[in-house]
Amino acid sequence: MGMPAEERLGLDVKRAEQLLMAAKHAAVKQAGVTVPQYAALLVLAGNPGISNAALARQCLVTPQASNVVLKNLMDRGLVERRPHPWHRQMLETHLTDEGRRALELADAAAVTIERRIAAAFTPEERDLLRDLLARFGRALTDSPGPDDATNSDISQHVTDDH
Repeated sequence: MGMPAEERLGLDVKRAEQLLMAAKHAAVKQAGVTVPQYAALLVLAGNPGISNAALARQCLVTPQASNVVLKNLMDRGLVERRPHPWHRQMLETHLTDEGRRALELADAAAVTIERRIAAAFTPEERDLLRDLLARFGRALTDSPGPDDATNSDISQHVTDDH
């Protein structure tokens, strides 16, 4: 092995991500939504009428994955899609009243998780953590990977997996 496991920062980041996702899953479950559904509802609340492609970009998923999430939300009556007034080929997506209620419940639970995380750090440490994570991301996209992957290949892979 070229690098011992205890030196691999990627494992630490993945472990932290898994803990965050497990906590958020448990938190938003009481609202009857999944984490991807919650993310979509949150983006839709701030961007009424957003297209599926834009929603996918905001949620860091592929348009195909976003379509699945939207279909499930529509089937439950949490969102509705209707043609754009000028661009008939584009469907706008909007929260329903039921979707807003589900979002409020899920968001209150998710904010509790975010506050627990924030409370573990001073404001300066939070800023430092954000800076370090940004540098972590740049290290992956600013130079080729082991297979000479391009920046767009890496970015596309992240989008496809989440």
